[in-house]
Amino acid sequence: MKYEILYHDVFSVVRCDLVQGESIKAESDAMITMSPNLDVEGSMGGKGIMGGLARKFLAGESFFFQRITASRGSGSVMLGHAAPGGIVAVELDGTYGLTVQKDGWLASEESVNVSTKMQNLTKGLFSREGFFVLNVTGRGTVFLSSFGAIHPINLSDGEEIIIDNGHLVAWPDYMDYKIEKASSGWFSSLASGEGLVCRFKGPGSVLIQTRNPDAFTTWLRSLGIGANS
Repeated sequence: MKYEILYHDVFSVVRCDLVQGESIKAESDAMITMSPNLDVEGSMGGKGIMGGLARKFLAGESFFFQRITASRGSGSVMLGHAAPGGIVAVELDGTYGLTVQKDGWLASEESVNVSTKMQNLTKGLFSREGFFVLNVTGRGTVFLSSFGAIHPINLSDGEEIIIDNGHLVAWPDYMDYKIEKASSGWFSSLASGEGLVCRFKGPGSVLIQTRNPDAFTTWLRSLGIGANS
């Protein structure tokens, strides 16, 4: 599958060129435009209704996928994300998977599996992602989306980085991280505005988003936008 990401960093879209018989699956309502010889249909994915329920109620994603197929000849489809942010392509070779935070998965080739994965108690309670995250595995291209631009942090073996958990997008499933206080004491951590953070250790590449959606929502409410009347 050939593709091109347009308008990098923010308000990005991706155009995918499909040959006859080729399909791509995407988040519900991701399609912006498509050639008239392509077909779009709703799908619950390989695990059927249980997989759809898990994505909806456990990971906070849509119940359905979109499956877009070049049924009557080659054509192109343009995909986008609801949030004002970037799109990045990740090529999976089958040797590892991606752990993806809520709203981070946009689309992928049919050969890529998208399911839910349970985190341990500490991470589930205190990380923004909650107890369940998306687990993306297989071989093929995955498109991830963000709030703000996507920035990769490449860690060498043993190198560490501390990341505000509201800025996480995705990371290899072989990487582990710890939840910890931003400062030495709870009062200092809360007063700093950070609270809890994630400490990642390399090797591996962590994808972050340059804006925090929860912080943006708080800012809007401070202006009286979206506040309950």
